[in-house]
Amino acid sequence: MVDYHAANNQASGGGPQTYMEQENDWDRDLLLDPAWEKQQRKTFTAWCNSHLRKAGTQIENIEEDFRDGLKLMLLLEVISGERLPKPERGKMRVHKINNVNKALDFIASKGVKLVSIGAEEIVDGNAKMTLGMIWTIILRFAIQDISVEETSAKEGLLLWCQRKTAPYKNVNVQNFHISWKDGLAFNALIHRHRPDLIDYDSLRKDDPVTNLNNAFEVAEKHLDIPKMLDAEDIVGTLRPDEKAIMTYVSCFYHAFSGAQKAETAANRICKVLAVNQENEQMMEDYEKLASDLLEWIRRTIPWLQNRTQEKTVNDMQAKQEDFRDYRCVHKPPKVQEKCQLEISFNTLQTKLRLSNRPAFMPSEGRMVSNINGAWHTLEGAEKGYEEWILSEIRRLERLEHLAEKFHQKAAIHEAWTDGKEAMLTQKEPDTTTLSEIKALLRKHEAFESDLAAHQDRVEQIAAIAQELNELDYYDSANVNARCQKICDQWNVLGALTQSRKESLKNKEKQLESIDELYLEYAKRAAPFNNWMESAMEDLQDMFIVHNIEEIQGLIAAHEQFKATLTEANEERKAIQAIQANVPKIAQSNNITLTGSNPYTTITSENIDEKWAKVFELVPRRDTALQDELNKQNSNDELRAKFASQANKVGAYIKAKMEEIGRISIEMNGTLEDQLTNLKDYQDSIVSYTPEINTLEGYHQLIQEALVFDNKYTPYTMEHLRVSWEQLLTTIARTINEVENQILTRDAKGISQEQLYEYRTSFNHFDKVRASEPSRLDFGVPFVSVNPVLFGCQGDAEFGRIMSIVDPNGTGAVTFQAFIDFMSRETTDTDTADQVIASFKILAGDKNFITAEELRRELPPDQAEYCIARMAPYTGPDAVAGALDYMSFSTALYGESDL
Repeated sequence: MVDYHAANNQASGGGPQTYMEQENDWDRDLLLDPAWEKQQRKTFTAWCNSHLRKAGTQIENIEEDFRDGLKLMLLLEVISGERLPKPERGKMRVHKINNVNKALDFIASKGVKLVSIGAEEIVDGNAKMTLGMIWTIILRFAIQDISVEETSAKEGLLLWCQRKTAPYKNVNVQNFHISWKDGLAFNALIHRHRPDLIDYDSLRKDDPVTNLNNAFEVAEKHLDIPKMLDAEDIVGTLRPDEKAIMTYVSCFYHAFSGAQKAETAANRICKVLAVNQENEQMMEDYEKLASDLLEWIRRTIPWLQNRTQEKTVNDMQAKQEDFRDYRCVHKPPKVQEKCQLEISFNTLQTKLRLSNRPAFMPSEGRMVSNINGAWHTLEGAEKGYEEWILSEIRRLERLEHLAEKFHQKAAIHEAWTDGKEAMLTQKEPDTTTLSEIKALLRKHEAFESDLAAHQDRVEQIAAIAQELNELDYYDSANVNARCQKICDQWNVLGALTQSRKESLKNKEKQLESIDELYLEYAKRAAPFNNWMESAMEDLQDMFIVHNIEEIQGLIAAHEQFKATLTEANEERKAIQAIQANVPKIAQSNNITLTGSNPYTTITSENIDEKWAKVFELVPRRDTALQDELNKQNSNDELRAKFASQANKVGAYIKAKMEEIGRISIEMNGTLEDQLTNLKDYQDSIVSYTPEINTLEGYHQLIQEALVFDNKYTPYTMEHLRVSWEQLLTTIARTINEVENQILTRDAKGISQEQLYEYRTSFNHFDKVRASEPSRLDFGVPFVSVNPVLFGCQGDAEFGRIMSIVDPNGTGAVTFQAFIDFMSRETTDTDTADQVIASFKILAGDKNFITAEELRRELPPDQAEYCIARMAPYTGPDAVAGALDYMSFSTALYGESDL
């Protein structure tokens, strides 16, 4: 007996040309289950006859009618469409074996590996071997070419059944045996494709015989599928024969293959349209969000560029509070919107690349670069506005201090000049004695001394007024008027003083005596009185400081002043002693005193009162300086608190930025794990927000305390705000990159292992991530991932690759561009040609399609989507209502794909 299995292996060389091994070897030492053998006989016989009848013949007994090999060769010619070698017509056993061997040789030429089946068994009528041979033929010619969504043969047929019967109640196809016992699955397959033939709702799960007979009779009558099994055979078996069921079901698959093509085409079109609809919605959302953000920036920048000066510190502090509200309340949501906008743009571009669509080009002025440029302008205006507010507060604070000082000095001077013009213009009576004239002259000399002492105050008043003008004080007009009045009056006093002096000098020649004691008293009392007035003025003078060193300087100056009080007191006593000697000398010389000291209006009482006032003001000044010192100490504590928090926050942000850099390179696990870990990492960073808010609180306290410098930290609030926003944006972008990788993986069918291989290769050759790898560096990862595809290419091919992954010629390639290219080169995707072919199927091979055909084949929303966008077809074979599906498909992908 010929061992055909060995002969087949020898003929084929045992190479890879074999189709597949049979699912279960037909062991010659085992017998089939009798019930299964019965089912296989019926099913295989009916299947063979469904093909043999095309040649005008049939078989009655499967193991008898194939023994001479003639009908077996005829069957193979019918199902393959090919001619076999001419059979031998002799009746001898050797002729039969030769014919069967010719049939088995043909089966082997189709890549089928027969196991333990030889021509002798078939010629001898071995039922088990004959059934095994027919099952091998069925597998090769009826089941092998079935393909559904990247699964084929048995798995593809099972997936097809599951998809078709999924909507039906009481149907759950998990195998090719017990899932079909109640007959509902057969009826569901027919109803799905020909609902006019089956009343599915009338079928009952508890009546399997009726269900099976109904399906078999309808299939035989209307679908040209012969009845291959009896309902009783299936119901009466604990587990129907899998091969018999598969054979029967494959006939349903091939009967509905035409509808399957149309459905596949419709599904492809629906998928493409759904992608396009989703992309268009994302484009609309991007345009609206970009417009809203740009409009907000456009409205905000003029407000930040407004430099309208206010008149008071309180008004400017109100502006500062508005700016703080803008930074803490209004801007943060816009930062999130800007980040979301960039993420949406990147996600959209990824979706477009994955679906072979042209890149999205936002309308003019709404590119991400435009938004970044506007944002940069906004932040520049923001920085300038904050600096301007602080400088204005300092300027106004300085102005208010100077204005107060001006008015205080002016009031003191005006009080001093009050009545001086009248005094200088008064006329002496003719009866004035020589002594009285001399007294008047002495008095005038004392006035001149007093006038000279006030010269410095007038100059100070004028200098303060000039500074107020230079600093653009809002009430400069009144200040200038008052200053001018003081200067004019000062000039008048000077002229009057000179005139009166000349008048008294003329009369001095007639006067001989003068009371030297009065004169000495007047000369010493006047400057001392002026010193006390200056001291009182200084003790009441307002002061403004910004740090501890400045207040310590004022305290030191005050201590020096207090050290001079002892010497001043001695001077006061000496002056008072002069005044006390006047009556003694007058009495000793029999002089009658008729009035007060004629040379001065300053009395001992005046000096004592002012001296007491000075001593009263000294402790007040002590208290004021101490309060200011306490305030500056408090401000220093605020600086220290802010600095401590700022240093901690700054270090945290720097550490997190470095961690993100490492994470983006060293991510392990599945993309979903990476995404979960990154989001957890993002949550941990967001949970740090209270620390930022605490720092903002310290910053607000510092600004309210008018503290403008901080020697304890190099960080500013502005710098930390920008760093914090950059940290949040960076982690959000990293998450978006992983999400886009998931999109790429799912859309392109890339396995986790492939994606890991891409990432590992990219990271290995990404020498300096901060500057991106060079063009030369990037030749290596392409070859390392796919040496067959890229390893033997020349400079032209490498140039083509770089033009795709680096279209702008920057010399840098991102991981997203790398993985997009690799997935595009190594996976299959929908193309414009495929979509056109799908529409052509729905249109029945016409070059146009009608609205009725679209509504019949596609879901309502997608049908209307196509109808609204398809242009009328104007070709020579056009009919009424014809639509151009070719130009529509071209528009979906761009001209380049066609």
